[in-house]
Amino acid sequence: MNPSVKLGVVLFISFEIAFVQTITTNVVIAVVAALYLIAKRISVKRFAWLLIVPIIPVLGTWLSFYFHGTGDAMHSAWLLSTRVFAYIWLGGVLTFTCTPDELLGSLEQNCHLPAKFVYGMLGAFNFAPQVTQAVKQIKTAALMRGEVLHVWSPQIFFKAVLLSLRWSDNLAQSMQSHGFNETTQRTHYQRFVIPAWNWGLAFVLLAGVQFFTFGHFK
Repeated sequence: MNPSVKLGVVLFISFEIAFVQTITTNVVIAVVAALYLIAKRISVKRFAWLLIVPIIPVLGTWLSFYFHGTGDAMHSAWLLSTRVFAYIWLGGVLTFTCTPDELLGSLEQNCHLPAKFVYGMLGAFNFAPQVTQAVKQIKTAALMRGEVLHVWSPQIFFKAVLLSLRWSDNLAQSMQSHGFNETTQRTHYQRFVIPAWNWGLAFVLLAGVQFFTFGHFK
């Protein structure tokens, strides 16, 4: 599925289930998302993370509403708990099946997102590994001076911000030197098209959510 269409479907469903009072809808969404990720053959490690990570927030939500909720506490506990699972699995569908480059490229071509914003975001994502390496170098340099810097040390954040400002300026200059101009028509190495079946699948998915939402399911 095209990344833009996938993002639209995920956002629409995520917004809708925030107001839905049906446990069945949340469970079905989580199950369908899990089956989709299995079909996409994501790694076992990622699949396990999607199962393990929600345990604490789900358990905390369930116990909180069960012991301190008002009205139908049992229904509220299961509703909010399954909603957490639905949100996490929907996020997994988006983040584990398309890369930031694909998503931003699709948003630029299909949703006409400003090219300047897209290339700036791509630059930020590509700088992320360099930030990690820079933090290690800052800690090493501090150790050579006999100073131990921890994660919460303000020196790390201050120096990392200064490096980021320098990199952002270098990125802007490199874009200008390569002839980047937002007002001119650009060519693309990878084209993102939206096949007709994408719209059909999106309609089926959204219609299915409406069926379980308004079909008198609990």
